[in-house]
Amino acid sequence: MTNTELYNLIYSKYGIITRARGCFLYTKKSIRLTDLYLENGRAILGWDSKNAGTFLKNMLNKGLTGGFICEEKPHLRLTKAVSQLLGSDRKLAFFPDKTTALQAALSISPKSTAVYRPWNPGNSDWTKTACVLINPPLAWGEGLWLVAAAQELVKDDSSLKDALTVPFALETAVTRAVYNLTAAIGERSEKDWFIWDPVLTKYWERKGPYLFPKISENEYDDFVRHCLDCGLVINPNYNEPSVVPFGADTGVFSQLKKTPFKGDK
Repeated sequence: MTNTELYNLIYSKYGIITRARGCFLYTKKSIRLTDLYLENGRAILGWDSKNAGTFLKNMLNKGLTGGFICEEKPHLRLTKAVSQLLGSDRKLAFFPDKTTALQAALSISPKSTAVYRPWNPGNSDWTKTACVLINPPLAWGEGLWLVAAAQELVKDDSSLKDALTVPFALETAVTRAVYNLTAAIGERSEKDWFIWDPVLTKYWERKGPYLFPKISENEYDDFVRHCLDCGLVINPNYNEPSVVPFGADTGVFSQLKKTPFKGDK
């Protein structure tokens, strides 16, 4: 199932989304849905994402939506934020999709490239990863990928020839979101996720905040629909994890507990 199909299902069952806050979606039919999909994890900090949107709005009010240079050094503030997140000095470039970003990263470091995932189940030491791909923690960032390369590896810009010029307003919001993520990593831990295990581990294997389905792939679309009937929005892609809904309580899974998925073995 695609995300478009999922959103069409939400619309047909509950109507339009009128508000998104934290891990919740509020519909025109006065239904509150608990979002475990979170735009494939891009909204993992919550739909309001603290004040990243405010930073975007402030820059939009200044008209900084073009491709002109707004800092003395490219990505100056964003570079500081990402370097803090990864614990090492980095050179940054934006790319329009994961494939292009991966190609650029591999051309810089074919043996030490990885995709960043906060609270990574593999416990990667990002300081030792030469090139890190980051899909910024902003819900509208699907077509926006960062390559964060160790500074000493980027001798010239030939490997970054397909890099995007991102309007400064959007870059400012990305910067704020990265700082928010760094703070959240220090605030959230196992204690914030394991409380849902009695319900969730029947259907998912949990690794940190990420939920990997135990349901068979051929039953998964039906399981997505069943969860939606129970007020839960989960990742429609079988090969991508859902996310434990930080800020919710165990009551949001009461309907799933009362009406177990019949296809589950």
